[in-house]
Amino acid sequence: MLSIENISVHFGGFTLLDQLSFVLNNNERVALVGKNGAGKSTLLKIMAGLQPPSLGNVSLPKDVTIGYLPQQMTLNDSRTVRDEAATAFDHIRKQQQRLDELHQEMVERTDYESDNYQKLIDHAQLLQEQLLMSNVNNFEAEIEKTLMGLGFRREDFDRPTTEFSGGWRMRIELAKILLQAPDILLLDEPTNHLDIESIQWLENFLSTRANAVMLVSHDRAFLDAVTNRTMEITLGKIHDYRVSYTKYVALRAERREQQLRAYENQQKQIQDTEQFIERFRYKATKSNQVQSRIKQLEKLDIIEVDEVDNSRLNLKFPPAPRSGSYPVIVENLAKYYGSHKVFSDATFTLERGEKVAFVGKNGEGKSTLVKCIMNEIPFDGKLELGHNVKIGYFAQNQAQLLDENQTVFETIDYAATGDIRTKIRDILGAFMFGGEASDKKVRVLSGGERSRLAMIKLLLEPVNLLILDEPTNHLDMASKDVLKKAIREFDGTAIIVSHDREFLDGLVSKVYEFGGGKVTEHLGGIYDFLSKKRLETLQQLEVVAPKPPQGGFPAEDKPEISENKLSYQDQKEYNRQLRKLEKEIAEAENKITELESKISDFEAQLSTPEGAANIELMQTYLETKAKLDHTMNNWERLTLELEKKKQ
Repeated sequence: MLSIENISVHFGGFTLLDQLSFVLNNNERVALVGKNGAGKSTLLKIMAGLQPPSLGNVSLPKDVTIGYLPQQMTLNDSRTVRDEAATAFDHIRKQQQRLDELHQEMVERTDYESDNYQKLIDHAQLLQEQLLMSNVNNFEAEIEKTLMGLGFRREDFDRPTTEFSGGWRMRIELAKILLQAPDILLLDEPTNHLDIESIQWLENFLSTRANAVMLVSHDRAFLDAVTNRTMEITLGKIHDYRVSYTKYVALRAERREQQLRAYENQQKQIQDTEQFIERFRYKATKSNQVQSRIKQLEKLDIIEVDEVDNSRLNLKFPPAPRSGSYPVIVENLAKYYGSHKVFSDATFTLERGEKVAFVGKNGEGKSTLVKCIMNEIPFDGKLELGHNVKIGYFAQNQAQLLDENQTVFETIDYAATGDIRTKIRDILGAFMFGGEASDKKVRVLSGGERSRLAMIKLLLEPVNLLILDEPTNHLDMASKDVLKKAIREFDGTAIIVSHDREFLDGLVSKVYEFGGGKVTEHLGGIYDFLSKKRLETLQQLEVVAPKPPQGGFPAEDKPEISENKLSYQDQKEYNRQLRKLEKEIAEAENKITELESKISDFEAQLSTPEGAANIELMQTYLETKAKLDHTMNNWERLTLELEKKKQ
C-alpha cells in the first residue's frame, strides 16, 4: 500500500535516518518504537507527505488516503465541537453537491441517446455508489459515537471548541481523522491526551475498524492491544519484527543473543585460521593449505551484531527531607466553578511514603484537586499539608512552558541556585544531554527531550511530596522505566496523575477515582482497580433496580441490590424486559427485510436511464436507505442489550 525506498534524513553532518526501506501493507497495525530523538516523528511526517527526505522515495497509489495526527498542532478553529468534527465529511458533502448538479443536468438535457449523456449517467452512478459506501446518511450518528468514545459528553457537542483545553481540542482532531476513515492512519502519540476509558475505546476502534495503521506510543498495554508488527528505529537504522510489542522485546533480545554467540564463534574461527596462516606461511610443505585458508578468509561473510543504543537516562530523586506522618489531609473538600460542581465531599488522608494514583476522565477534577493542594485556586472544605511538606510539582504542560530560545544548558543554569550550579554538566549528562547536546536550542528538541529537560528542573531542590501530572507523556519506554524505578525508590510521598496503566502497575498502592462529582478511594494497584470496575459494570447489567418514586428515595430507604441473587419481583421485571427486547428485535428484523426489498426495487429502477434522471425516485431511495441504516443500528443496539441482559 505504501512503500518506503532507501529513505535518508541528514541534518548538517548528522544522519538521523539512514537508508530505511519497508512496505506498509493493508490491514497491518505497526508500532514504531525507539528512543526519544531517534526519528520516529520525522518518519511519520515524511510518510504523510509533510516533509521531504534528504534521499529516497515514498511510493503511494493515487487513490490511497492518509490521516496524520501529530504530537502537537496549532488549533485556531472557532466552530462548535459537533461542527468541527463534521468537517471530516466535507468531501462527502461536496460529492453530494456534485451529484445534485449532475441530476439537474440530466433533467435539463434531451440528448438521451448520445455518448455524452451515457457518460453523465455513468458518472452519476459512480458518485452514487461512492456516497452509499461512505454511509452518507448516517454520519451524524458516527460523529456522536466517535466523540463520546473519546470522552466528550452530549452536552459538549454544541459548545465552541475555543472553550476547551489544547488536550481536548487534540481529541477533536483525532475524532476528525478517525471519521474520515483514511486508508492509512499515522498517529504520533495519540494516547497522550486521553484518559484510560478513552484509550480502551481507541484500542477497540483501531483493532476492529481501522485499515493500515502506524503509530508511535510509549504505552505498552496500548501497543500490545492494537499492533501486530513492531518496527524499531535505532542509530538511524530500522529493525522490523512482525509481532506485537511484548513479543518483539523477547525476540529482539533472543536474536541479539544468537548473533552475539555466532559472532564470537566466527571470531574464534578467524583467529585460529590467522594463527595457522602465520605459523606455516613460509613452510613449502604447507603452502597449499595456507593458500586455501587465505581464500577461506577472503570469502567469509562477517557476522554482524545489531547495534544497541546504550544511551540511558540516569535518574534518582534527592533524599526527601522528613515530613509529618500525614503530608496531605483532605476533609469534605469541594470545588465549584459558578454553579458547576467539579467534585464535592472529597475526604482522604495520605500517609508519609505512600504512592497513589489519580485517575478518571479528563475534566472530572484530577488536575483541579492538584491545584487545590498547590494552593493555586480557592476551594471549600478542609485541606491541610503536614509538617515540613515541600512539594515538587511537574505540570501536564511543563514541557511547553520552557523558553524555546534558550539552550538546554541555559534552561538549567537559570533555574539552579547555590552549589548545584557547579554540577550542571554532570546532571545534563545523566539525562542524556551530555557534550554538544547541552548547547541545543529548546525549540529543536523532541517532545520526550523537552519532558526530560523539564524533569531536571524538578530535581534541583529536594522535596518530600512529588505531584506528577502526566509525567510520562512523550517519554520513551526506557526513560519511563527509569522514572518508574526512581519514583518507587523515592522515600517521600507521591501523587501521580496518569492514564498509563503499565506505568502505574506495581508503583501505586491506592487509586483515587474522579468521576460524577466524587473522589472515590480504591485500595490496591491499578489493575485491581480496573478489574473491580469491570466487575461492577457487569453486575449493573445483570441487576434491574426498582424505579425510585417521584422525588427519589429518602436516603435511609434506598434499596440495597444483592450481588448474588435477584428478588422474586426483580426476577419478574427482568423476564418482562427480556420478552420486550425479544419482541422489539423481531419487529426490527421484519422492518429490515421490508426495507431491503424496497431498496432492491429502487435500485432496479435507478439502473435505467429514466430512473437515473428521476430526482424524486433518487430522493425516496436515499430516504429508504437512511431508514434501513437507522433500523440496522437499532437492531444492533437491541441485540447487544439482550446479550448483556442474558450474561
